[in-house]
Amino acid sequence: MDSAAAARATAAVSSIPRDDEGPVFREPWEAQAFAMALTLHERGLFTWNEWAAALADQIKRAQADGDPDTGETYYRHWLATLEQLVAEKGVATAEALHHYRDAWDHAADRTPHGKPIELRPEDFAG
Repeated sequence: MDSAAAARATAAVSSIPRDDEGPVFREPWEAQAFAMALTLHERGLFTWNEWAAALADQIKRAQADGDPDTGETYYRHWLATLEQLVAEKGVATAEALHHYRDAWDHAADRTPHGKPIELRPEDFAG
């Protein structure tokens, strides 16, 4: 991950969990979601102000639905925001995102713990 880009993101989005060295992640998928947002920002899909507003709205909706906001679900909100903006900007449809999420879940179910998850064509079959 580009440390300069990560530093710019943490400066622009104050809610990002961090320590003295930069953003912190509890699980690998959180770092991957963070990196995807960095990449899409750098490619001009959204500004950090736009991202922060969309993320804040996502968190408010989750809290209204009962999320206890203990910090453990932060990157779930991050991922939901990423999916929302990707769909709104026409990069991928919400349907395509759900299709990939289902495929990912299928691949994760067949993957032994501790092994990398790899998508295969059969993961998209249903």
